[in-house]
Amino acid sequence: MNIDKPSDRFMNLPFMSSKKPTDTGMGTNPVTKRRELRLPLIGFLPNKIRNHFICMLGEFVGTFLFLFFAFAATQVANAAAAAANVNGNGAQTSDGSISQAPNAQTLMFIALAFGFSLAVNAWVFFRITGGLFNPAVTLALALIGAVPWIRAALIFISQILGAIAASAVVSGLFPGPLNVATTLGGGTSIVQGLFIEMFLTALLVFTILMLAAEKHKGTFLAPIGIGLALFIAELAGVFFTGGSLNPARSFGVGVVLGHFPGYHWIYWLGPFLGAILAVAFYRLVKVLEYETANPGQDFNEKEADAFEFDEDNAATGADVARPVVAVMSPGLGADDLRLQSAGSRDSATVPSSSGSVPGPNGNGAGRVVPPINSVPAGASATSNEKTRPVDAAYRNGPAAEAGAQQPGGTYRVSGASTLGGLR
Repeated sequence: MNIDKPSDRFMNLPFMSSKKPTDTGMGTNPVTKRRELRLPLIGFLPNKIRNHFICMLGEFVGTFLFLFFAFAATQVANAAAAAANVNGNGAQTSDGSISQAPNAQTLMFIALAFGFSLAVNAWVFFRITGGLFNPAVTLALALIGAVPWIRAALIFISQILGAIAASAVVSGLFPGPLNVATTLGGGTSIVQGLFIEMFLTALLVFTILMLAAEKHKGTFLAPIGIGLALFIAELAGVFFTGGSLNPARSFGVGVVLGHFPGYHWIYWLGPFLGAILAVAFYRLVKVLEYETANPGQDFNEKEADAFEFDEDNAATGADVARPVVAVMSPGLGADDLRLQSAGSRDSATVPSSSGSVPGPNGNGAGRVVPPINSVPAGASATSNEKTRPVDAAYRNGPAAEAGAQQPGGTYRVSGASTLGGLR
């Protein structure tokens, strides 16, 4: 669909001018020389406080939407189970729990509802807050340092309030009793329920750490993998524990129903233990330099062709980093500028003002950058420009590469020299 860029106005009404606001909306204040916020009334707030507020608001709304649609779909599944069961056994429960009848269709429907709701809402809120919606996930990201502890505490409160709000709205909006509480079923003991919740949450959290916390080319698709992780966890857990994996999810329903089972604590301790387990394994594989065990999985075809792996000498993740692939001038080969992969060869060298300097093993990430004014033989440089550092050119990914590209297939970095046809 062909649409214009959204206006910076808070609300674009029909009688307003079609011109986008400039200085009045997002212009520069002539006194402070700072960019004005879209909402001037909050301009007095320090950026850190404003960002905390944004994350709290985003987590509240995101958690509400995630659980609202999941709870509503669970109500539908339980209503269908009650209608199919003449006696209503296992569908309408006195404590408001999820249907514990061994009905595969009902359990599948509930698992799909939670998985798809998380995938959609995590994708929507990914750029705003990261799309956590879960105190256990928040704990894990705080433990690895991806989320500051102060912000983690603030969004923890937002997640609890969002879960309570979602439970209350579903209870009041849809007919019939609220049957979404998490309880033990199928003869599951308290200890079994605790460890079921722990291992299921560990899967979900580890998925988040590897797909979202670890940045790679597929990070933008992380919400799909996270939603699928919750889906398969719910398939295994709904019948036995209600499939909580989220303390806010269980607590919010308990507040609205006014009923907490004596073992409610397992829905806090289990997910938190699962988060700690996932973080421990994540740190273990990071310490062991997991990137060297199966390198090249994130490369495109050109990067794969340029990649040469020497397992005996590749000891760190930097040694198997993505190779530099640049668009070259027709008259200048990759070898002339040493932009090809070093390939973990002991004889790999890069140019310098004093001759050849041995480069580290691996794929160029740790190679010695030539001095600013050094130019390889056969290349020319103007007097007022500097040589681009060899391996730093495209390390920031496709966006940085696209920004540096100039018409005609050449590249230029501010202050960089002209090396033959490479800019």
